[in-house]
Amino acid sequence: MLEKILPCTGWLRRYDREAFQGDLLAAVIVTIMLIPQSLAYALLAGLPPEVGLYASMLPLVGYALFGSSNALAVGPVAVVSLMTAAAVGEFAATGSPEYAAAAIALAFLSGLFLIVLGLLRLGFLASLLSHPVISGFITASGLLIAASQMKHILGISASGHTMPEIVGSLVAGIDQTNLPTLLIGIGATAFLFWVRKKLKPLLRKMGLGPLLADSIAKAGPVAAVIVTILLVDGFGLDQDGVKIVGDIPQGIPPLTMPPVDLDLWLDLLPSAILISIVGFVESVSVAQTLAAKRRERVSADRELLGLGAANIAAAFGGGYPVTGGFARSVVNFDAGARTPLAGVLTAVGIGFTALFLTPLFQNLPKATLAATIIVAVLSLVDLGALKRIWAYSKSDFIAMAATIVAVLGVGVEAGIILGVSLSLILFLVRSARPHMAVVGQVPGTEHFRNIKRHQVTTLDNVLSVRVDESLYFANARWLEEKLYDMAVADTKIKHVVLMCSAVNAIDASALESLEALVERLKTAGIFFHLSEVKGPVMDKLKDTHFLHDLTGKVFLSQQDAFNTLRQSQYRE
Repeated sequence: MLEKILPCTGWLRRYDREAFQGDLLAAVIVTIMLIPQSLAYALLAGLPPEVGLYASMLPLVGYALFGSSNALAVGPVAVVSLMTAAAVGEFAATGSPEYAAAAIALAFLSGLFLIVLGLLRLGFLASLLSHPVISGFITASGLLIAASQMKHILGISASGHTMPEIVGSLVAGIDQTNLPTLLIGIGATAFLFWVRKKLKPLLRKMGLGPLLADSIAKAGPVAAVIVTILLVDGFGLDQDGVKIVGDIPQGIPPLTMPPVDLDLWLDLLPSAILISIVGFVESVSVAQTLAAKRRERVSADRELLGLGAANIAAAFGGGYPVTGGFARSVVNFDAGARTPLAGVLTAVGIGFTALFLTPLFQNLPKATLAATIIVAVLSLVDLGALKRIWAYSKSDFIAMAATIVAVLGVGVEAGIILGVSLSLILFLVRSARPHMAVVGQVPGTEHFRNIKRHQVTTLDNVLSVRVDESLYFANARWLEEKLYDMAVADTKIKHVVLMCSAVNAIDASALESLEALVERLKTAGIFFHLSEVKGPVMDKLKDTHFLHDLTGKVFLSQQDAFNTLRQSQYRE
């Protein structure tokens, strides 16, 4: 019982020295990777860099207590940071105390929403966001984030929340480009791309083991941080206009309380819901992928509670909304993390950094952090998916393309809302006109297939139709008219059999249409039958008058219907 409430009690009972060694190694590697990322993503969210460190401590502990994944690494991520900046920027000025307070409130609301979903066991809602929409959203967000960081690469002032605004602002200030900043930004970006693509294979050729080579490659951003800090220190580049991080307060995150402001909460709630859903979908996808590699199990409902606890912890720890990150989770997994304690150990490492090492980052160029973000987010951009999805499904392509255009042209929240709305509309359109097939018997078998695709046997006086969709309000009237028109078009038809092998549900609207169809066919002298009705659907029908008023029969199989109606002596 206790394990259902606190999953950590389960793995703690089985914890051993081998698991600790794996978790400790993973924690060291992820900590090294997470420090520059945390600083960079905080700036992306419009917050002081230390807030990124705060958001990388307590949330890891909160997730370890309630989450179900052994490898998921929780913390700030690029897309959620961008969404935080877009949401909070509407209500407070960047850098103001009100801005930080709103970010804390956003994390708190996000945590509450996720916990409510988890308690209601609504983890299945993740499946409502189609892959093309999520892919389009992440691709467009990656492009938008990369463009927004170009101001730090160029060393100019620029602003904007959409691609036209950002590009226009960059063009307007291009003549103010700071050369030392540009050189640092280009150099750091090129180096990080090289590290990501080329360093690990090079180290393997030099004889290093795969784990050591991968660990060194993952530490590439730290090398970029150290080198650029030394450049600023050695040449006084901050005096030449190179913008640096500046003073970062030392210490662990202060205990904070989310601002109790009902108006602010109501204003932030829509953004909190969107951030929660996007973060959950990204997180649970990563968690399930990694769990499958070890034949472990991840509970979507438990993930909701774990992420909810992480965001509540972020709020009380002075952070902002967090979720499971793809890159750091893969690193955590590959480095040998066996349990969520790896996350707790990572939090300890980040805490040590916040306590003792933050003065070392004072002269860190913002261009280096921007390069870290650009390299990370461009790896998520997949424009090739547009071609693949166009070839497979035009409707999914429309949803994906519309999401990309809306995110780039209007904003992140508008983009995800439009994408989800289009997906639902296109789903309704498809299911409102479901695929229907007149079927016949494949000779020598008990299989019934589409007469347009197979050589089959049919009965002259029987119309057998298979509908490949559940029957509900959106398609009920269309189905009624379609079946009636098909039945009365041929004067030889005396029986209509609706094959229900693909019908998982019949709602009240569809039931009324079926009742109306029975009466209309009865007037035309045609019997109406059902076949292969699933158990749950049949249970529902038994609670109504439909079966009593049915002019025909309910057959267990289409074969039974075919054999029975083939007998010329059949009478109702």
